[in-house]
Amino acid sequence: MSDVEDFTGKTGRNETPEEQLDRNWAELLQELRVLQTGVQILAGFLLTLPFQERFETLDDFQVGLYLVNVVVASLTTALILLPVSVHRRLFRQRLKATLVSSADFITKVALGGVGMLSVGTAALVFDVTLGRTAGLTAGGVLLAILLLLLIAVPVRLNKRASGG
Repeated sequence: MSDVEDFTGKTGRNETPEEQLDRNWAELLQELRVLQTGVQILAGFLLTLPFQERFETLDDFQVGLYLVNVVVASLTTALILLPVSVHRRLFRQRLKATLVSSADFITKVALGGVGMLSVGTAALVFDVTLGRTAGLTAGGVLLAILLLLLIAVPVRLNKRASGG
């Protein structure tokens, strides 16, 4: 089965497989733009922290959590840029189906990175402002909510849509 055949399922649209791939690619790019904005805001916030006076009062756990957040922000940014890099490498090689399929996977992983970054940043802020218990609680609660929103809700909607 060719890559194009992977994307020829019935969509309710009168479009060729190539048109469907073009539409899917455009939709993925728009989703990546939304992700990029969120990551840029969180990463920008994180990058300003070491230049604040209070940063010097962080304990080892807080500094470690901060550094993990910086690494997650950097890796998530790289993931968001990866489909564009792959597109540049595969441009005009008639591999659009491969590009769309890989970008779909990469975008899902990037969503996980955004979720981890949100949890880690909230945990750090709560830890610094209200203490360790509040930080761990906020991080845990936010993690549970994000798992529900980013995994359980789409799975349930997919089951409902497929009659399950």
